[in-house]
Amino acid sequence: MKERQKRRSAYSMFALLAVILTLMLSGCSGQKAGTQSTETAQTSAEAKTGAGTETGSEEKTTEAAVNPDDEIVLAGYRNVAPGVDDAYYCSVILYVWEPLITMDAAGQPVGKLAKSWEMSDDAKTWTFHLQEGVKFHDGEAFNADAVLYNFDRMRSEVKPSGFYSLNIDSFYPNLDQVTKVDDYTVQLTFTEASPTLLFTMTNFGSAMYSPKCFDENYNYTGIAQGTGPFKITENVKDQYVLLERNEDYWGEKAAAKTIRVMTIPDVNTRFSAMKSGEIMGVIDLKAITPALAVELVKDDQFAITTTNSTMIDFLCLNGTKAPFDDVRMRKAFSLLVDRNAIADHIYLGYASPTSNILNYSTPFYKDFPVEYDAEQAKALAKEVLGDQRVSVKYLVQQDNTEQKAEAELIAAILPEIGVDVTIESYDWAAMKDMMKSGDYDIARGQQGLSNMEAITIFKRFMYSTGDQNVNYSLGVKSAEIDGLIDQADAEIDLVKRQEAYDKLQEISVETQPVLPLYNEKTLMVYNKKLAGYEAQIYGLDLTKVGWAQ
Repeated sequence: MKERQKRRSAYSMFALLAVILTLMLSGCSGQKAGTQSTETAQTSAEAKTGAGTETGSEEKTTEAAVNPDDEIVLAGYRNVAPGVDDAYYCSVILYVWEPLITMDAAGQPVGKLAKSWEMSDDAKTWTFHLQEGVKFHDGEAFNADAVLYNFDRMRSEVKPSGFYSLNIDSFYPNLDQVTKVDDYTVQLTFTEASPTLLFTMTNFGSAMYSPKCFDENYNYTGIAQGTGPFKITENVKDQYVLLERNEDYWGEKAAAKTIRVMTIPDVNTRFSAMKSGEIMGVIDLKAITPALAVELVKDDQFAITTTNSTMIDFLCLNGTKAPFDDVRMRKAFSLLVDRNAIADHIYLGYASPTSNILNYSTPFYKDFPVEYDAEQAKALAKEVLGDQRVSVKYLVQQDNTEQKAEAELIAAILPEIGVDVTIESYDWAAMKDMMKSGDYDIARGQQGLSNMEAITIFKRFMYSTGDQNVNYSLGVKSAEIDGLIDQADAEIDLVKRQEAYDKLQEISVETQPVLPLYNEKTLMVYNKKLAGYEAQIYGLDLTKVGWAQ
């Protein structure tokens, strides 16, 4: 108990210094004159409850009424509409294009452009019934012909994206045929059973576009034409994308008439833009750091919205060479890291500690205790290293203050198990090259769910030939794991399939092919002049965002 208390104290002191450094670098140590807040003390506890909105003090001010049609300006760190060179043109969070299948708040698949469906008894044939009376932004009808065209596009080649690659084999493995039954019915047939097809189709897996916005090679000829409640009227790369409400939308119309989403890569610049009123909210991944979010809501004009996210943060361990080719060293490392302490003190509670490779947003997720046992960690490392010490290279991304603070904290405790660390910072492209060549020992990574089907993650990270297993030099080669993945992939009974998934998750926790740290929280801050600003698993429902009346 005393050892654990000492460790907690050490984590707290180091992490407090890291947070103070973050605030100093951000130039945001001051609080708006004339306001008081207890937000800093309460946000960490509230963040762990999942979804919610948090504000600063309740002092009211009188504001002049705004015109509900005035433009709303938001910002993210990256291009949420990369344009014609991206497979999707823009992110799903802009509500420009719509999928056949989307997901609810629990990650379960629900219909969007497909209103209903049936699966055959052998799970090899799926029949989808489409929404009727829907038009793309260019006036073209959405129907079975449009669906077939979009599948032809997916089948033409793997198209790159800053979100998730448009790869027919990833979203629709073993797809044989896509056929038109009638104008509003399509049928997908597979060579193997596909009982969890709906989970792979969610969002990016079944994006629909007007056939008229592509050339003969299925490349965009201009702005993407979807069916969504917003349409793009202007897109200036690396600067902004302008959205306009689709007045002919087939469903409930968006609250805002126009929304401009700025690209502001630097988080401190986004923070300043929020403070100055240049932007009214931040969106997308990495919208705001926890420290800056807490600082912002000390001012009563701002509020936080948060919920679970599809992103998981982890440490890649080079399993192709010593010391992490030995499962005992990976386990020792995992047991030595006090994830709860780091989540509380660096991420201020806006992270959910985990030891499971699978993100908690998928319905197939199984919860496991997050173990912390420094003494057992030392004993395991002793079995491997004896009295020797090893030096390792720890890679983090450049310009990521939180990752660097986290790395410094972890590097400070690893010597306790005979591991001495050198931290090196690179851009992500350089990191990936080094990881693929095996020129590293530890590397900070993260992964989002391209869909809600758990087997996607198992195949990528745990299968012997999985792309991330190979590209990150994880060194996972197990006949048992490969067999379980193959068994799960062929299983029609979802109960038995879940049993195989549970076993794979148990193996991942025990062997740590990567060292999971936390499931992220979707964390955004907005000006309370806006209404309907509520975080979702993936972004926010932009159609609900409007001026508060």
